[in-house]
Amino acid sequence: MSILILADERDPSADTMALALHDRGATVHRLNTAWFPTQLSVCAQLRGGRWIGYLRTEHHVVDLEAIHAVWYRSPKAYRFPPGLNTAEHEHAKVEAKYGFGGVLMSLPALWVNHPARLADSAYKPHQLAAAARSGLQVPDTLITNCPESVANFTSAGKTVNKMLGAVSIVEGGVRKFAHTRAIGDADLADLRGVDATAHQFQRWVPKAYEARLFVVGGDITAAAIYAHTEAAHIDWRTGYGSNTYEIIEPPAEVIDSVRKLMTEMSLIYGALDFVIGSDESWTFLEINAGGQYGWIEQETGAPLTAQLADLLMRGPS
Repeated sequence: MSILILADERDPSADTMALALHDRGATVHRLNTAWFPTQLSVCAQLRGGRWIGYLRTEHHVVDLEAIHAVWYRSPKAYRFPPGLNTAEHEHAKVEAKYGFGGVLMSLPALWVNHPARLADSAYKPHQLAAAARSGLQVPDTLITNCPESVANFTSAGKTVNKMLGAVSIVEGGVRKFAHTRAIGDADLADLRGVDATAHQFQRWVPKAYEARLFVVGGDITAAAIYAHTEAAHIDWRTGYGSNTYEIIEPPAEVIDSVRKLMTEMSLIYGALDFVIGSDESWTFLEINAGGQYGWIEQETGAPLTAQLADLLMRGPS
């Protein structure tokens, strides 16, 4: 049984997973797509409707036909040899994506998650619409580049602004994390720049606490996140050093709707964020199909690594 982990070299969760799979008797191959093409090569031929051949590094060879499951954890962008001009680099990047990447994504293995499904799930408007169709409560949301629409939307109640894609930006050589922001009077007084691109605005949902819910195949585990600072009450990611956590049981109707959402989005793993109101209502915020789970496991003892390792061991159904 051969399991492929696609991850960055410095990833503690991938380290832990590799050990868990070894303990279960699996042959584990851990690669980073950034190694292609300078440290990783591919040789694949189409035979009988599937690709046969191998992936090769300096230290080992991976038989494509033997791959039973793939954990698409956190691989990085391809890194090409120095000396390519701009046109050559762009050509190499496109050919690597559709050639090397295309061979990988066609493997008839269990993917957690398949890269095409990961790409689809990254679109926040798609997530919110699918969640609503699945029966989950979602916040009132505006996607716009029209300043007048922002003014109209915010006039109806407290509003927050969230990034649609990147979780950080690099400005002046400094990486700045894009946390959720409450929109204030100063923001509304100067809406210049709104028209430059798409923005996401959401109605503030009053919260008692938040939760991160993990779906691992058929297993569902939810952890309450209690914020203890004003900033973390708006965005709990600002409070990693002060937040507290607790395993909780979601309502049955939330679990049913989450399963429908996972089916609609063809995802096997997901980390979903919810706001829980004082009336114990659950409001869906987003799903990250490659979301982090290690710190919740450390804080609560939730058996997420074991659940994911068991899923990978089962392979394709």
